[in-house]
Amino acid sequence: MSALAALGDYAASVHAWVRMASSHELVQPSEHLGARLAFADGTTSTVFRETRAVDVTTDEPIVLVIRFRLALLDDLAPLHLGFRHECVLHTPLFAGFPGFRSKLWLDDRDTRMYRGVYQWDGFDAAVAYAGRMVGLLAPVSNRHTARFHVARGVRLTEFLLDPDATSGEESDAWWRLTRPLMPPPA
Repeated sequence: MSALAALGDYAASVHAWVRMASSHELVQPSEHLGARLAFADGTTSTVFRETRAVDVTTDEPIVLVIRFRLALLDDLAPLHLGFRHECVLHTPLFAGFPGFRSKLWLDDRDTRMYRGVYQWDGFDAAVAYAGRMVGLLAPVSNRHTARFHVARGVRLTEFLLDPDATSGEESDAWWRLTRPLMPPPA
């Protein structure tokens, strides 16, 4: 796809986000903040933000996992912490895409790997968004770290609470959970 088509998709997302934000159709819940997810590649990530669309239905549930490691932040821990705060500015680049339902924002302070774990409605819509986002992230990420995986027929709550919900899928281990969502440390 062309860069012009990608810009058109992002512009449409920003336009939809403006409508959603102005009519309070997006929320930033705190119920998962600080919770940890253990992945089959041996890494553990912590939820640092959540974004959710309100009053929407999900007919074709999809869990989408996107991963990347920003090359510019490799050796700059203070910038890594700053990125966690400024990345909320990226919300218009995903929340307005067709099918968006929710996103858990995760990071792993040891590996400086970021993940987004999304609930999406519709396989084609999820793949279209993921392709755009990985295309945007790849040039500014460490080589081969910008990737995505789509799990069909799975709701985010199932994915978080039942690691076996995706056990029949074949793929790399980087996106698969090894245990249920771990609550924040007390």
